[in-house]
Amino acid sequence: MKMHGTVMQESQPGETSTEKGLTQELTDGMLVVNKPGDITSAAVVKMIKRLPGVEKAGHTGTLDPFATGVLVCPVNRATRLSRFFLHGSKKYYAVMTLGTETDTLDRTGRITACHPVPELSEERILRAVKSFSGEIRQVPPAFSALKHNGIPLYKYARKGSPVQKPARTVWIENIRVTRIALPEVYFEVTCSAGTYIRSLCADIGKTLGCGGHLSQLVRTASCGFSITSTVGIEKLQEVETIEELNRFVIPMAEAIADMPACFANSRLSEKIKHGRSLSAEDIEADCRTRAGDRIRILDQKNRLLAVIENKHGINPDEIVYSYCCVFHYT
Repeated sequence: MKMHGTVMQESQPGETSTEKGLTQELTDGMLVVNKPGDITSAAVVKMIKRLPGVEKAGHTGTLDPFATGVLVCPVNRATRLSRFFLHGSKKYYAVMTLGTETDTLDRTGRITACHPVPELSEERILRAVKSFSGEIRQVPPAFSALKHNGIPLYKYARKGSPVQKPARTVWIENIRVTRIALPEVYFEVTCSAGTYIRSLCADIGKTLGCGGHLSQLVRTASCGFSITSTVGIEKLQEVETIEELNRFVIPMAEAIADMPACFANSRLSEKIKHGRSLSAEDIEADCRTRAGDRIRILDQKNRLLAVIENKHGINPDEIVYSYCCVFHYT
């Protein structure tokens, strides 16, 4: 049966660089930074904003100041893609120190309790760690950036009035112990966004009966980006021109490569440019997806023109597309 559909325009087509008061030379894409320790994610973003050709920047998931590793930072118009990365899975390499508990649940906090670490067998440790696989309930740390009445929790905690948020469901896709050298346990974990490895260490420590805290954390992957594809802060600080910066920027079309790609002909490009309704015939047959799935529309220069989403139409046989975001080029 032939399917027909229209597009419901949820958001206006994107502004061009000129409309935003930016120069045409500016770079749009993702900087995947290897964040060093003892610097905040916000400080990394602030540094990126000082680079040549950068007017806007952000990140798609904060890292605690003492943690290192993958920090995905959209630049300029790519900040409009941030929402596609906020719920992506993360992978970490972590070290848990047993026997010591802290108020922040990591090594930066004040020690609140010390317990002797018993003679724990490897089997018992592995069993305790493995028990946190799959769907678990986790209480967010009192020292965190989560907000209560618009104020980050860590501000309440620093004033001696910690706010305890209710437990929430997170997903531990995989957790694997790589080394045991008591009181330290080394492990790797792949988990859903919103998972606190600090809380995970504290909970495992309680299960083992001696408490524990997170003493080292490296994010090795985030939202499909690996630590092997990161750029160090020191390299970015050496950047003096837009051309040099472009060497490290992942173009928008490549950054969301997990979405099916539809290459636009001149007719489709004109429709997108003017925000017109899209029919099923406008989209290549092998790109037509299930309801809720997204498609990236590319021009003949492999630039991202738009991201659209397949929605349910009123008629069961109807394909209805909505614009998520649109980008113009001159």
